[in-house]
Amino acid sequence: MNKRKIISIIGRIILIEAALMIPALVVSLLYGDGDAPAFIVTMIPAMIVGLLFSRVRQSDRRMSSRDGYFIVAAAWIVISLIGAVPLFAAGGFASYWDALFEIISGFTTTGASILARPEDLGHGIIFWRSFTHWIGGMGVLVFVLMVMPMENDNSMHLVRAEVPGPTAGKLVPRMRTTSMILYGIYAAMTLILVVLLLCGRMSLFDSFCIAFGTAGTGGFATSSAGIAGYDSAYIEIVLGVFMLLFGINFNIYHLLLFGKIRDVFKSEEVKVYLGIVAASTIAISVNILGQSASLGRAVRDSFFQVASIITTTGFATVDFNFWPEFSKHTLVLLMIIGACAGSTGGGFKVSRGLILVKSFFAEIRKIITPRAVITVRLDKKPVDMQTVNSTKIYAGAYLILICVFTWILSLDGKDLTTNLTAVLSCFNNIGPGLAGVGPMENFSFYSDWAKVLLSAAMLTGRLEIFPMFLLFSRSTHKK
Repeated sequence: MNKRKIISIIGRIILIEAALMIPALVVSLLYGDGDAPAFIVTMIPAMIVGLLFSRVRQSDRRMSSRDGYFIVAAAWIVISLIGAVPLFAAGGFASYWDALFEIISGFTTTGASILARPEDLGHGIIFWRSFTHWIGGMGVLVFVLMVMPMENDNSMHLVRAEVPGPTAGKLVPRMRTTSMILYGIYAAMTLILVVLLLCGRMSLFDSFCIAFGTAGTGGFATSSAGIAGYDSAYIEIVLGVFMLLFGINFNIYHLLLFGKIRDVFKSEEVKVYLGIVAASTIAISVNILGQSASLGRAVRDSFFQVASIITTTGFATVDFNFWPEFSKHTLVLLMIIGACAGSTGGGFKVSRGLILVKSFFAEIRKIITPRAVITVRLDKKPVDMQTVNSTKIYAGAYLILICVFTWILSLDGKDLTTNLTAVLSCFNNIGPGLAGVGPMENFSFYSDWAKVLLSAAMLTGRLEIFPMFLLFSRSTHKK
């Protein structure tokens, strides 16, 4: 392992995290909520440590893939440990473990909370809590590469380890330019959403916080009433549309910017993604019609919740715990499917599902015609066997880990529906589940060790399993 380079990059990340707390500090000072000291006592030591680490003299040796995966996993743990300090220091959380659960939920864009009344927190803490969604949505390391570039041979390993989906590639030859394009699109879409929310008479503070949660597909709200508290069809439609937009692979927006419209319409993943949304919305609308005031209300509630769950945002306008079983089962399936690869959404990813389904039928064709050369194709292009195999391995690991996390969590004494959907929610970075962790509930009733376990599930799911296992693997630390 290239330990000097790893320490230096971790130092840069700590410095950037300290700088990213400045907007929350400014908000706290503007509102005079008394939380400014909590940010100051976090930022100053972080800046000192970050500066010392970043100054470590590096060797000329190139970063390996192993180093890249290690840095990504270690960085997400470090930023979570530091990011939780203001929440705990401000006094809004009973223990540091509660604050850590909340901030990991923020950075991983999960949106699961232990708070019954978020509005009791100061404005600075609420802003920081929501801003972590925006930071974590596109990826912390992608932001670092934009602000503090490094050699291209080093940076690509970081992107592969952090960007969600079966593959990761560069939009343009230079990694820094790729990062700037991604964050430029991300920031522009966020600002457009802020303006649209302001047009819906949402306050400036709430507009930014809700926009951060939507862009990062996170789900933290500024009050216990959530999105339902605004009671606005306009706001629900705007948020529903933008949740779906942020759940689309950002490569699609890059193609649109450069006028490659034909390539956009070739994307099978986007077609299937939007098809699932349309079919699920119609199915749930029909299923809940008897519980709704009108057909329009049924469609409105169904569309919002489908958009929220498949993109793993986690906003809620109704308590779908009381929906018919078919609708609840549909939402659980959407939790697993998730959004597109290369988006800010979580879940298994639509592209992985497509590869698995096509691999299944390809295997059947091979049995029927053993001598035929059959390849899995996506967007009319052959998918290389390494990607197909890694997708199968990921699917196996995904199922095993869901079972193991749920099995261990059962020691905390909660029922199966609560535990299973809590794990699915955390691992897929969604937020709400069913039963005890439903959309109108929270995770505060779990014990401290269970919250740490669910926090580990959030990090493992956000980084898509392999970086977290490589971090603790004995072979990773060997020369």
